[in-house]
Amino acid sequence: MSVLARLGVARVINAAGTLTRLGGRPMAAEVAAAMAEVAGLSLDIAALQAAAGERIADLLGAEAAMVTTGAAAAMTLAAAACLCGTDRARIAALPFADGFPNEILLPRTHRTMYSRALAAAGARLVDIGHNDRGTGAGVRGLEAWEIAAARTERTAAFAFTATPETIAALPAVAAACQALALPVIVDAAAQLPPRANLRALIASGADLVCFSGGKAIGGPQASGILAGRAGLVASALGQALDMDVTEEVWAPPPLLGARFAEGPPPHGLGRGFKAGKEEIVGLLVALERFAAGDDRAEREAIARRLGAIAERLAGLDGVAATVRDGARAPVLAIALRPPARAASALAALRAHTPPVHVGERQVAEGVLLVDLQSVAEPDDAVLAGALVAAVSG
Repeated sequence: MSVLARLGVARVINAAGTLTRLGGRPMAAEVAAAMAEVAGLSLDIAALQAAAGERIADLLGAEAAMVTTGAAAAMTLAAAACLCGTDRARIAALPFADGFPNEILLPRTHRTMYSRALAAAGARLVDIGHNDRGTGAGVRGLEAWEIAAARTERTAAFAFTATPETIAALPAVAAACQALALPVIVDAAAQLPPRANLRALIASGADLVCFSGGKAIGGPQASGILAGRAGLVASALGQALDMDVTEEVWAPPPLLGARFAEGPPPHGLGRGFKAGKEEIVGLLVALERFAAGDDRAEREAIARRLGAIAERLAGLDGVAATVRDGARAPVLAIALRPPARAASALAALRAHTPPVHVGERQVAEGVLLVDLQSVAEPDDAVLAGALVAAVSG
């Protein structure tokens, strides 16, 4: 009997996207095989992180990189790095950081529920700017003078939430922060694809970039990437690794040895975010596969599959299915009339065998969104049948 059968948990068809609550993007057999290869071995985790980090940094055009246990963990470690550097007393003090600069500036239009990952390191988030664009009251966004005016002796970093709408502003923000000697932390958890973003954010001036490994990259769900300036990544890695060794036998990789010359740092805040050998290897192999892929070919393939599903829905009463060119991948928008039908259709999809999940962001408007990034092509026919039944009920 399979483990899922023993647990009584059913697999689902995830047509909602690369969502964490649905397990992210299913990993390729090659990734699973790499994880299985190291699962039965003992390895020096610091050496493994160093080797994987060098390869990841090369792919991202960064000075250094490390594997984390998700994008949120990367954000907490990034904040810890900016607050502490390689100061042992500060590392030992976190998350109690009132004794040294611990404020992180954050545009109020970039504040999300995920921003608390920064605060978890002991940082105090300071909202700056205004929301004229978001409210439609004006056209101006965050300006350099606002960053300069908000900076005090307590400021340790600047946080930037990358989205398709905000990325264009990153070079100007990074330049303004560089002039103030403020490191910029970029939350880019879900900004892949396009693959160009792997390198574009570092190239735009970000000091640290955080990616999810379990979404579009297709790595282990509990994996992520922190990449950027070598000194900051070294601080983050030093605060996450198990350092319970004597100074006499400590043999750190160059990234750490050059910055912790006095010996291993104390166990840091990142102890709870330690990545295992399976996550490190799985993420690396998944990233290499993802980086070698073709955005255009994948988008065309997804659009073709969505078009076939739309044909199954054509002609149904009160149903209009349209393929949209989404920011990360094409999606199928299924508009139902009256809009109240969407809620009952969602319930019918969840009751299907296997359960089907679709995007719910526009349910209040009567629209279901179908995203195939996490759907295996052999499941398309099952998905289409479930959709037809749900919107016809």
